[in-house]
Amino acid sequence: MPYTTTRDGTRLHYTDWGDGPAVVLLGAAMTDSRMWEYQAPFLAGHGLRCVTYDRRGCGRSDRPWTGYDYDTLAADLADLLERLDVRDALLVGYAVGGGEAVRYLSGYGTGRVAKLALVASTTPYLMRAPDHPDGLDPAVLDEVTAAIRKDRAAFLGALTAPFFGGPDADPDDLPVSEEFARWLVHLCMDTSPRAGLEVFRTLFTTDQRAETAALRLPTLVVHGTADLGAPYALCGARTAELVPGSRFLPYEGAAHGLFATHAERLNADLLAFAKE
Repeated sequence: MPYTTTRDGTRLHYTDWGDGPAVVLLGAAMTDSRMWEYQAPFLAGHGLRCVTYDRRGCGRSDRPWTGYDYDTLAADLADLLERLDVRDALLVGYAVGGGEAVRYLSGYGTGRVAKLALVASTTPYLMRAPDHPDGLDPAVLDEVTAAIRKDRAAFLGALTAPFFGGPDADPDDLPVSEEFARWLVHLCMDTSPRAGLEVFRTLFTTDQRAETAALRLPTLVVHGTADLGAPYALCGARTAELVPGSRFLPYEGAAHGLFATHAERLNADLLAFAKE
């Protein structure tokens, strides 16, 4: 399997499929590049060079104790793009991957990235603060941390229905197969416990409002209106408002797992944006 080594010695597993304009896919927290089951083969099969990788601590990459802050995660991405000599890419950030993408652009610029897609992104800021009163209660972080430490598998299993179906989802009638839902839990369990906790801490507590507002490249924002992991009004709508000239595509009724539940639509939207 192909690996690259980052500046701090962490080995990252990556895939590099297809030829043509580059698209780089950054996944959700506690998943790895295998979450792009529907997107990566489709994009590579439609005239694009599709690059994916397992974030540190996840999947087939190394599992260091530290490095789950946005600065380090962005440095990992910078090292990979340089190693593969990726240029003029469409950078796709999903959930926490959106935060990684924004931090990469704020720190490393647009020399290798021509376009940005933020899909179900946790940007610009999740946590409540004095100047952000409609954010999520900081106690949510403590609750999630305690649940993960007590029984991570049970925590992930309980999230399956709202992840794919939204707040009113019937666990016995999901918009994906039972097999797919179980597979995704297994994928998340293949992330180190330390990485899972620290990546969630990063996405929950980091204020990226200024970074998001400073973006100056063609940007597509895709967000489900029934997203609980990255609430629609707090994340999708607000991100679109902050990014000058961004294109906003709300997916009515879609939850956080729209990469699977709305795969065909997402594939078509990403392909069209990449080829513009």
